[in-house]
Amino acid sequence: MTFRSSLWRTVLYVVLVAYACITFIPFLWALSASFKTLEEIVQGGIRIIPQHFTLENYRTIFIQEPYFLRWFLNSAFIAVSVTLFNLLFNSMAGYALARIRFPGSTLMFYSILAMIMVPGQLTIIPTYLIVKYFGWLNSYQAIIVPMAAQATYIFMMRQFFVNFPRELEEAAYIDGLRRSGVFFRVVLPLAKPALAAQTIFIFMGAWNEFLKPLMMMSEKAMFTLSIGLNTFKSNYISFWNYIMAASIIMTVPALIIYIIFNRHFVKGVTFTGIK
Repeated sequence: MTFRSSLWRTVLYVVLVAYACITFIPFLWALSASFKTLEEIVQGGIRIIPQHFTLENYRTIFIQEPYFLRWFLNSAFIAVSVTLFNLLFNSMAGYALARIRFPGSTLMFYSILAMIMVPGQLTIIPTYLIVKYFGWLNSYQAIIVPMAAQATYIFMMRQFFVNFPRELEEAAYIDGLRRSGVFFRVVLPLAKPALAAQTIFIFMGAWNEFLKPLMMMSEKAMFTLSIGLNTFKSNYISFWNYIMAASIIMTVPALIIYIIFNRHFVKGVTFTGIK
């Protein structure tokens, strides 16, 4: 390794470490603020170590807010359900587009590409009207069904299956498996990198979703955690100590999912061609 390349790598590492520290500071401050009193937070400043360390914020949101645990469970149920449905439907649709030739398959593929370009904000009103027509407002299916399949991840899985070795499928056909058996017993188990990447993206998107629950849920018991946090604010005061504590709790499941699927994440993104 030459001196110039060694120097360039050192500078690059220094820049990356500095950037990582800068992006980590807001999370570290939020974690610290969750153990501070409201008075200490509103005083301002970026003091990391609390002057008056307290667990009262966590105790309050779990004990005095009767719906907080329900909001957490609502978010968990919706996020897990949306993730599982997407893993199944997106994979099936992507495999069909990659391997099955049927009338209109090309048109359907380009239609899916066109759907990716449509901002989600444009479809929120039609989605609300359809959900209202079916009488699903203030129910789990109001969030789960419209998010059960997503064009972006159908394209992602299609890209993965296009590069999937056909020889493995042909060997499975010779062994007597039908197309459904080949998909569920051979193809899907070998698609773990793509499924892992998809799981991280979809779970975090569903877990942090704010606009759809805000429009679909009006009963307090059906709130998700993302809109439940808004109840700690009023017209005159925002209880930032409770908001910070709830926000830290909200980040834990997303971190766990990322840690579990992290080793497949980069490999999955590379295989599926996501830029």
